[in-house]
Amino acid sequence: MRTVTILGATGSVGTSTLDLIEREPDLYRVRALTANCDVVKLAAAARRTNAELAVVADEACLPALRDALAGTTIRAAGGRAAVIDAAASDADWTMGAIVGCAGLEPVMAAIGRGRTVVLANKEPLVSAGEVILAAAAASGATLLPADSEHNAIFQCFDPAQVAQVRRIVLTASGGPFRDWSLADMAHVTPAQAVAHPNWSMGAKISVDSATMMNKGLELIEAARLFPVDPDRIEIVIHPQSVIHSAVDYVDGSMLAQLGPSDMRVPIAHCLAWPQRMATPMAPLDLIALGRLDFAAPDPIRFPALRLAREVLRAGGARPAILNAANEVAVAAFLAGRIGFLEIAAIVEHTLDHYDPPAPETLDAVIAVDARARIVAGARTEDRTA
Repeated sequence: MRTVTILGATGSVGTSTLDLIEREPDLYRVRALTANCDVVKLAAAARRTNAELAVVADEACLPALRDALAGTTIRAAGGRAAVIDAAASDADWTMGAIVGCAGLEPVMAAIGRGRTVVLANKEPLVSAGEVILAAAAASGATLLPADSEHNAIFQCFDPAQVAQVRRIVLTASGGPFRDWSLADMAHVTPAQAVAHPNWSMGAKISVDSATMMNKGLELIEAARLFPVDPDRIEIVIHPQSVIHSAVDYVDGSMLAQLGPSDMRVPIAHCLAWPQRMATPMAPLDLIALGRLDFAAPDPIRFPALRLAREVLRAGGARPAILNAANEVAVAAFLAGRIGFLEIAAIVEHTLDHYDPPAPETLDAVIAVDARARIVAGARTEDRTA
């Protein structure tokens, strides 16, 4: 039996992970579940799985959580420190699915245990890649990618044949506006931006997909995870989201991973790794699919891709600044304070006006993140004034 902790248990990745675990109750035992403040969903999940511990990051929600768990043996805790303690619990397998830089410290705590840590949120590797990878090497932790694209690469990438890898192909759905003009994109509403055509995701990630910043962050993440020259990582629009990514070898062979647009597939791969487990997904019907389409992304309509590649080449603190500024801009867009096209503009402004030394510790990364948010927030206020 494998013991499991889920950081971010009430989000889309967390609930997908719980669905798989609950289908195999004899194979997995839940140590801890965390959430921000969704007490109803967290308590229900903890009860269903008989978790040992349930934690809310917002300590003001702790009394409600205790009430919801009354009559059970499940312990309840609240606050940032409690989330980090839960992450450091002695679990064999930890899912890191806390959106944004809020997931940095918990993921680092889990890595410190030297067990298996699954990365579903991009921020640890984007903002603190060198720090995270060094910590994993020091503790002996195994890092597994749960993003569908990076998990696909992981399944196709032969670490013993790195010199024979010609390129990595990251596929992208293109989001809901892949065929829209710039003039039309200027009037995009938050409701339109979160309506992804293929995937069911949270609001922030859905907006990132719509701007293609999501793919820019994935570009940086792929460069951290797989030892190839970043210029050999190519992004290709693939509207059907069936091929989740591919690895091209020098002999002309291209290995691709195909599957349905459901996060339970890559999560199941990580949950059972190095074995495989059954999922409720129907077999992929290639005949019904009929065709698969591909196109090059448009850097004019989607400047986030250019910004991400520039940041990747520059290194240092630049990836952390990109990520922090994007989080601020997306939040402002979802609140109706700025337009859709202003998201990338605010990120670029922040990169142009803040250039600190490369952070060498997690505390330094967090400090860079905090300052970048201030710069991006000030620019956002200027836009809404």
